Amino acid sequence: MGLATTSIVRARDVMHKELISIDGMATTKEAVSKMRDKNVSALLVEKRHEDDAWGLIAIQDMIKGVIIPGRAFEEVNVYEIMTKPIITVPADMDIRYVARLIYSAGIRRAPVEEKGELIGMISLAALILDNKLF
Repeated sequence: MGLATTSIVRARDVMHKELISIDGMATTKEAVSKMRDKNVSALLVEKRHEDDAWGLIAIQDMIKGVIIPGRAFEEVNVYEIMTKPIITVPADMDIRYVARLIYSAGIRRAPVEEKGELIGMISLAALILDNKLF
């Protein structure tokens, strides 16, 4: 499948369907362990209450917030270095616009949202590498 086809490929068609989350009070050591176990490079950070926003912690956050400053993974909580609030992508958005949005926002991935619920995760790398768009 390529971009020249007549059918529109939407975010829901190429997203990774399994969302893996972690509590913001978890340590970054626990987050890294979960990332390894699930073979992912980012975790959704759970809301604390209904009016709260979702967060995201990624490998880049670990590098910037723990490794470069020389902090111990056991002593840094996820909430200290996560990104919050996060940008979400509508499930029915054309992937050409998804790529533009993610790239222009300076991020590498975004949760996919449908009817107010997060239903998956999409990344720039997956758009190119996993889906053979070119």
